[in-house]
Amino acid sequence: MSSGQTSPIEIMPARLTPAETEDLRRAIACLEGTSFAQRLTDTIGKPVGALGNALPAPARRAIAHAAETALNAATRLALRTIDLSKPARPSNRVHKLAAVASGAVGGAFGLAALPVELPVSTTILLRSIAEIARQEGEDLTAPHAALACVEVFALGKTGEEAAYESGYFAVRAALAKSVTDSARFVATQGAAQGAPVVVRFVTQIAARFGLVVSEKIAAQTAPVFGALGGAAVNALFAEHFQTLARGHFIVRRLERTHGASLVRFEYQRLSGEAASVA
Repeated sequence: MSSGQTSPIEIMPARLTPAETEDLRRAIACLEGTSFAQRLTDTIGKPVGALGNALPAPARRAIAHAAETALNAATRLALRTIDLSKPARPSNRVHKLAAVASGAVGGAFGLAALPVELPVSTTILLRSIAEIARQEGEDLTAPHAALACVEVFALGKTGEEAAYESGYFAVRAALAKSVTDSARFVATQGAAQGAPVVVRFVTQIAARFGLVVSEKIAAQTAPVFGALGGAAVNALFAEHFQTLARGHFIVRRLERTHGASLVRFEYQRLSGEAASVA
């Protein structure tokens, strides 16, 4: 090495503690686990993955519109009613029971009830997701954290992706610009639902959320689910998104401590280990 040159110093990133590694394993199980369609299949013992795709085109268009409307309404209403003065204790069971009650309406009236039932159940779920976020250390007064709650509705495997990895980080990467732009807008201009950046964000979420809603509606109206009923389908629906929320906010908690790069590396390493054992 010539005189005057300094050698670069390689700084190794901090490692996760054993407890944090176990938390990350739990997050991976939540995020890469059973799809909603598979949950339905496991419940009745018959494959239901193609139910959503079997719906007629007008029904799929109605569901897509209802999903976007529901996400807009939930974003506007749910986080405003979280009591930040209370300790963070997620009332998952309470929210699940409320979602079950709204699902009973959907089961009785099918697609016709969707414009009424879906905003109610989505708002209930977003409250549950927000409380899980608070327990994992999120500050819900920060726009990024509030938007991360809505982001949960785009996570997980859809019926079409059930045979492949859910692409957790791929979904987050696809949403990253919309999240950043929306958070910046909300921080400077306030939570204006009609702002183009916020509309784009909700539209991206709704595209994936609508696929799961299609599976839910198809399940509630399919004869094979007669004994299961809309209430039970909504219980699975609620559990599905609560599970995704737990994994998502564990990952975000670890990212706040160790940085996104290390957590993503460890996530992929642990996922690979789990796949090799399976």
